[in-house]
Amino acid sequence: MKYIPFGQDDKELSEIVLGMMRIKDKSVKEVEELVETALSVGINAFDSADIYGRGRCEELLGLVLKNRPDLREKMWIQSKCGIRIEEFTYFDFSKEYILQSVDGILERLQVDYLDSLLLHRPDALMESDQVAQAFEILQKSGKVRDFGVSNQNPMMMELLKKEVKQPLSINQLQLSAAFTPGFEAGFHVNMEGNKAALRDGSVFEYCKLNDMVIQAWSVLQFGYFKGNFVGNEKFQALNQVLDRLAFKYGVTPSTIAISWILRYPAKMQAVVGTKNPKHLIEASQATNFNLTRKEWYEIYIAAGNDLP
Repeated sequence: MKYIPFGQDDKELSEIVLGMMRIKDKSVKEVEELVETALSVGINAFDSADIYGRGRCEELLGLVLKNRPDLREKMWIQSKCGIRIEEFTYFDFSKEYILQSVDGILERLQVDYLDSLLLHRPDALMESDQVAQAFEILQKSGKVRDFGVSNQNPMMMELLKKEVKQPLSINQLQLSAAFTPGFEAGFHVNMEGNKAALRDGSVFEYCKLNDMVIQAWSVLQFGYFKGNFVGNEKFQALNQVLDRLAFKYGVTPSTIAISWILRYPAKMQAVVGTKNPKHLIEASQATNFNLTRKEWYEIYIAAGNDLP
């Protein structure tokens, strides 16, 4: 397993993050087995959110930690807040809601602090001074050690930085070999056509420039939760390349797809949402080798992209 330095304590975080979004139907014993499998292969980073399973995912992890308090110090635990699911779904970055959300997260997880808190999606009504006040209270009380965002573009982060004193250490962004809109504008600078449109404000470059960790999510998905592209007949050319490289490196095609993400030269982490210990072990092997530059581009093109 490879690690990256992170946050105020320069903690070494695994490049693979175990995402806890899909565990709501698992038993406590099964979740404990998943956590132990992750730790056994060097994965020490765990990601959740207050809305996952309407809180059930955090409750299950909390029951594991209650039964196994020895695990807490081995784990870097991150959660997210800001999405409200009521009669409909909307976003809320108000001071009161952030503080309320963190208290609920800590209670469900049965822990005293979070290693990292992310603002979950952008809130157009965000007032940066409200966020700043919430972050200051959470840090001074010891409830949250580090902070970040998810799915935010550079100007959104700059607006936050106007008031927020704490470094924004992470941005969670969707990225996979079959989902690369963040790269297209960079390849098509000063060209005609739809792919030249700069939609995200060069967010990947911004994160690199500001030494932020990029946490890629939906690493095996195409589109917005449209399905897994590995083994999918819609992506025959891509899977032929993944299969060939999997044979070369002695791993699975999914492992190659994850290694493609980690090849991007930034502080990268891949959030893997599997519930299967075997698949988690396979994912962990993505840090054991580096794809060549030619192989990275071959995968990019095989996914249906073009280069000028």
